[in-house]
Amino acid sequence: MGQYLNIGKMVTSSLVSWRKANEHGLTGIRTIDYKGNKLITDDGHEFINMCSCSYLGLNRHPKVIDGAISALEHEGTMSTSVSRARIAPKLMVETEQLMSKVFDAEIILTTSCFTASVSVLPLLASGQMTEGKKPLMIFDRSCHFSMNILKPNCGNETEVVTCPHNSIEFIEQACKENDTVAYVCDGAYSMGGNAPIEELIRLQKEYGLFLYIDDSHSISVYGERGVGLSRSFFDKLNDRTVIVGSLAKAFGATGGVIMLGSNKYREMLDYCSGPLGWSQMINAPGLGAIKASAQIHLSDELPKLQAQLGEAMAHFDRIIPSSNAGNGLPIRVIDLPSVDDAVEASAHLFQKGFYCSAVFFPIVAKDRPGVRVMGRANMSNEDIESFCEALKTI
Repeated sequence: MGQYLNIGKMVTSSLVSWRKANEHGLTGIRTIDYKGNKLITDDGHEFINMCSCSYLGLNRHPKVIDGAISALEHEGTMSTSVSRARIAPKLMVETEQLMSKVFDAEIILTTSCFTASVSVLPLLASGQMTEGKKPLMIFDRSCHFSMNILKPNCGNETEVVTCPHNSIEFIEQACKENDTVAYVCDGAYSMGGNAPIEELIRLQKEYGLFLYIDDSHSISVYGERGVGLSRSFFDKLNDRTVIVGSLAKAFGATGGVIMLGSNKYREMLDYCSGPLGWSQMINAPGLGAIKASAQIHLSDELPKLQAQLGEAMAHFDRIIPSSNAGNGLPIRVIDLPSVDDAVEASAHLFQKGFYCSAVFFPIVAKDRPGVRVMGRANMSNEDIESFCEALKTI
C-alpha cells in the first residue's frame, strides 16, 4: 500500500492551498466573452489569460474553429458512440495521415494525452514493445501526474522505480545493471526546463534504452512544423521511442497524439491497448479542428507565430530574468517564499489584468511555491511591459 502513490497525503497537503486560492478569487473564474487577447468575466473584469497553454493562440484561430464546425456539419453527429477499432469516419484516417506529415511519424490520435499514456505504458511494462523482455521502468521524479498515476498499473507488470530529476547517472547505471530499461519523462516540463534529450539518445544507442516522452508543452511552439522539442532531436523516429503529446495546448485543438517510428505496434495498440479498442474516439468537431491546425502547421503561418512567441518571451526575459530564460520554451516560474505569497501575488496580478497560476504542492515541491507565467504569441510589447510592471509590485 502506498508503494507508488499516496493520494491521501496529497489531498491533505494540497487542499488547504487550493482553499486559499479560492478565497482570493483564483479558482472558479467564469468568463462570458473575449475582446482581442483578453477574456471578460460576468462582472466586466478584463484580463489576459497567462495560465493558458495555448501559447500560439491557435485555439481561437478562425481556420481551426471553421474546421470544427465544418466537420460537425458534414458528419451530422458529435460522435459515432463506438470504439474506433470497429467504426470511425474516414475523417479520422485523413486527419492521422495529415498529422503523419506534420510529425514525420506513424500517428495515432487519442481523446487526450492521458489516454495515450494509459494506452501505451502498461503494454510497454508488460514487455510487448521490448521483444518480450519486461523492462525496468524508470519514471522521472518530475513526471507529470498523468504518467505518475500509472505507476501501479506498470508495477503490476514489472519493476518500477523513480529517479532523481534528469539524472543521466541514475539511468545509465540502471542500463548497466539491467538487460532492458525504459525511461518515462516529459520532454518539456510544465514548470519549465526540459529533459536532456541528447544524453538520453546516447544511452539509447549504447544500451538500447527505451524512451517514452510526453512532450505536450513543446509541441507547436518548438521545431520545424511544430514537431516539438523531443521529436526535433531525431532524424527518424525509431521503434524504441514513443513520443506523446496533448493537442489541446499550443496545437489549439483537442485530444492527444501518439508518435511511433513505424506501424510495428499499430495493430497491438489498436486492439489491445484498452481505451483505443473499447472506449470513445475523438469526436467529429475535434477531428475537424485537428485537421485544420495540422494544415496551419504545414503552412508558412506557423513559423511566423513561433517567431512572435519567441520575441514576446525574449522581451519578457530582458525585463524579468529567470532560471528558464532563453530556453526556447514559453514557461517561466517566479519563485516565492510561501504559498501565501504565491496566492497573494497571483491575486494581485489578476486585479491588474493578468491571470497567472499560483503553484504549490503537488504541482511543485513543497519548498518551491511561486507564480507560473505562460507566454502568448498574441501579447504585444506593451502587454508584456505592463505585466512586468505589475510583477515588480508583488
